[in-house]
Amino acid sequence: MSETPANLPDWIGKHIELYLSDPEKAHMWDASMAGGEGFLPTLLLATEGRKSGEERLLPLIYKKIDNNYVIVASKGGAPEHPAWYLNLQATPECSIRVGTDGYEVTARDATGDERERLWGELAEVYPPYNDYKKRAGNREIPVVILAVRS
Repeated sequence: MSETPANLPDWIGKHIELYLSDPEKAHMWDASMAGGEGFLPTLLLATEGRKSGEERLLPLIYKKIDNNYVIVASKGGAPEHPAWYLNLQATPECSIRVGTDGYEVTARDATGDERERLWGELAEVYPPYNDYKKRAGNREIPVVILAVRS
């Protein structure tokens, strides 16, 4: 099993462990563990570390749109992109678990009108994304499409 990086909150490690042991329960994640409200749909993203070459796991909020899984690289509105997004930039072929289902996917950034439309849909799932957008300053928060490979 991949380790949770030391700089991530403990609740992320617990969510990864839950996803690996009980993916059905982890899929609809209780956001109160991290100070949020309600249950949110999450997937488990597995990327290849761009420096280490090791598998890195991270649970992320998503929405399924047009047979794709869409995620947001918000990092809580930090001025820099999250490591998992940089990993996808280096190696866009990765895998996800959505509940008990696993998929091989290819990541790409949404741009232009598509990005704006998808941002709106993800902000409906998780409204704090709009606050993160303000907090990010000059950084445009990426909206990432995970297209299932056949």
